Amino acid sequence: MGEPMKVTEIFGEDVFNDTVMQERLPKKVYKDLKKTIEEGKELDLATADVIAHEMKEWAIEKGATHYTHWFQPLTGVTAEKHDSFISAPLSSGKVLMSFSGKELIKGEPDASSFPSGGLRATFEARGYTAWDCTSPAFVRHDAAGATLCIPTAFCSYTGEALDQKTPLLRSMEAINEQSIRLLRLFGNTTSKKVTPSVGPEQEYFLVDAKKFQERKDLIYTGRTLFGAMPPKGQELDDHYFGTIRQRIAGFMKDVNEQLWRVGVTAKTQHNEVAPAQHELAPIYAEANVAVDHNHIVMQTLKRVACQHGMKCLLHEKPFAGVNGSGKHNNWSLTTDDGKNLLDPGKTPHENIQFLLVLTCILKAVDTHADLLRESASDPGNDHRLGANEAPPAIISVFLGEQLEDVMEQLISTGSATHSIKGGKLQTGVRTLPDLAKDATDRNRTSPFAFTGNKFEFRMVGSRDSIAGPNVVLNTIVAEAFSEACDVLEAADDFDTALHDLIKKYAGEHQRIVFNGNGYSDEWIEEAERRGLPNLRSMVEAIPALTTDKAVAMFEKFKVFTRAELQSRAEIKYESYAKAINIEARTMIDMASKQFVPAVVKYTKSLADTVIAVKEAGADVTVQSEMLAEVSGLLGEMKKALEALKEIESKAVAMEEGAEQARFYHFQVVPAMEALRAPVDKLEMIVDKEAWPMPSYGDLIFEV
Repeated sequence: MGEPMKVTEIFGEDVFNDTVMQERLPKKVYKDLKKTIEEGKELDLATADVIAHEMKEWAIEKGATHYTHWFQPLTGVTAEKHDSFISAPLSSGKVLMSFSGKELIKGEPDASSFPSGGLRATFEARGYTAWDCTSPAFVRHDAAGATLCIPTAFCSYTGEALDQKTPLLRSMEAINEQSIRLLRLFGNTTSKKVTPSVGPEQEYFLVDAKKFQERKDLIYTGRTLFGAMPPKGQELDDHYFGTIRQRIAGFMKDVNEQLWRVGVTAKTQHNEVAPAQHELAPIYAEANVAVDHNHIVMQTLKRVACQHGMKCLLHEKPFAGVNGSGKHNNWSLTTDDGKNLLDPGKTPHENIQFLLVLTCILKAVDTHADLLRESASDPGNDHRLGANEAPPAIISVFLGEQLEDVMEQLISTGSATHSIKGGKLQTGVRTLPDLAKDATDRNRTSPFAFTGNKFEFRMVGSRDSIAGPNVVLNTIVAEAFSEACDVLEAADDFDTALHDLIKKYAGEHQRIVFNGNGYSDEWIEEAERRGLPNLRSMVEAIPALTTDKAVAMFEKFKVFTRAELQSRAEIKYESYAKAINIEARTMIDMASKQFVPAVVKYTKSLADTVIAVKEAGADVTVQSEMLAEVSGLLGEMKKALEALKEIESKAVAMEEGAEQARFYHFQVVPAMEALRAPVDKLEMIVDKEAWPMPSYGDLIFEV
């Protein structure tokens, strides 16, 4: 055994953080950079040159030979182009290592090679990456050696956002400005900045790498397109929070160490509900840093899994029949001097500022429920949302008993006079202490739940960037704050206007509050009576991006232009169609080259057995029945395969866009399900030795 790892010594050691900057930068340069970070002041090139030089020297000491502008294009993953620090060779044959302020601040990847939704033509290649100095640079160590990674935004030559980071930063400015307006109304003159804080919980599956390589569906699509459930799934709930297996524990240890070194505050780890499923959660960070860190988490999970002979699956539904994976996005608003705008205090009914913030959020979520639902849409989430394991596809808000009671008082009487207290939890065991009990329970079926001092948006998919949902959350709440401030700033009597506004918002948007079972059929009927949208799929949710309501809001706060929203809608339609097309072609390939030949071969062996047993004069009833059943399912499979081929070819021939995406969803997906059904039945009959790939049991129980 070597020396024990000391987290305090390794945490952040590969990050160009505030401590490093204070040590290495001249005082004036450090002061100017802090102004840029905290106040958004422009950074001049001379200052950038000094920062770049010190960053390069620091990175080289860490073993770095290359740097990269690390950005988040609209592909759903990060992108990077590596440049070495080597400059022109000297006459002596040696080389200098250099890195300028211009290289730090700006990069130039090929904009036409990333999704742009029509914002960029193929011949219009120029795009720029711009340093996001509010998210610290870090050195990543992997098979390529050490690389200095500089978090950046990515935009086109004409200024449109081509990434996830740019609109996120814009939305953070919007919520900051409107939150400060609100705080000033309540006499707060000390807070200078309000930042959305985010803590994303990351769920994932781990499977053995060798078994993974034997499944074309996992390789090409990230999920199993075929597979019958094993005798045991998650029925016993014995995996959730269970003892972590040694192989997995070793993996988690290495993940934590690598994350801590680059400043990611990996805090919680445990087994999730489904076999082979796990979760990792960090401590809260500012929204843009949290987005960057979550991408680092996903990349680290995948890289370390390979090092341990495993594969990490981030797809929302890698296995049918067991829980899929989400990413709970915990969101709150925090001032630079440590105040949480979502902290109700011990007596929420007396906390008038909190009540305004709360009712504004109810207004925001109710007004833009369609947009919030769209922000969590992707092809994988279509298998998960509303499937009795995740929040339903209907947006609602869980407040809990305490706050719901306060809301009811406001609506019925116009004022709130009391709050339900938490009390004590009586365990009934003398040797155990009585525990302080929260004033309300939690609701795991709610898509947007208040959990004490934050809201937990539970719909986000496990492999998705959390940038999109937070852009929406920041902007819709900024709009609600802005409209409230417009009313209150113009009021002659502030207290009366405030009282009336809180009551108005609580009453008008009461329909969005639901504390019951979000999985029940009754809730679907109740939500329809309330007039809440039920957008069951990604293709049904995408139009929310380009409604007049959404465009007006995003343009008002300079988060998106109409053209940027239209481009994102187009990209989403195309990405959905491409994802389903890949899945359909993979199913066709697997059925044609693996399942049909394997089952044909198996039926031949059964037929030979029937003949041999019959010649021996024995009863062949069982063998004949099996042969008939397998042959019948083989016929069903072949018929479904031909039908999928035909309908997939029609989809491919269509023009890219909304109609094609809808055709894939409403026509191709059912044809895929029709092919899967007989194959999964055959898996339960055909000899395991004759089946051409590992089963669900092999994948989720043998890790």
